[in-house]
Amino acid sequence: MSATSPEARLAELGIALPDVAAPVAAYQPAVRSGDYVYTAGQLPFVDGALLATGKVGEGEGLVAPDVAAGLARTCALNALAAVRSLTGTLDGVRIVKVTGFVASDPTFTGQPGVLNGASTVLGDIFGDAGVHARSAVGVAVLPLDAPVEVELIAELAV
Repeated sequence: MSATSPEARLAELGIALPDVAAPVAAYQPAVRSGDYVYTAGQLPFVDGALLATGKVGEGEGLVAPDVAAGLARTCALNALAAVRSLTGTLDGVRIVKVTGFVASDPTFTGQPGVLNGASTVLGDIFGDAGVHARSAVGVAVLPLDAPVEVELIAELAV
């Protein structure tokens, strides 16, 4: 991938970051500490509406893993919006760590594949600066019955 800046890559990819999602409880969407920005867990909100609810898995009444991967992508974009709300730009940002939570049917073990939705878009936007450590955790339930939640840690250029 070229050394194009993250802001230029967003434009090339046709991605417009959303407004920062309003917190659903007593926290901030992102906090800066030194050269790092830590985001709160971001749900798959678009224009203030949760895109889906329920558990992820295979079968009737469950959120399909490929749909959940798209939701994880949305969560990652919401997290980037939270970062940019503090930094003013994504240029000079490196993604260090992504943690994703997947509300999983008890038989579902494909959490890493779901989180690839977040990791892939971060790689598309940041190139080498988007290569990160990651945890993909299956959980019983998430806030508002969301299927996926993503948080990240970003390092700022000194």
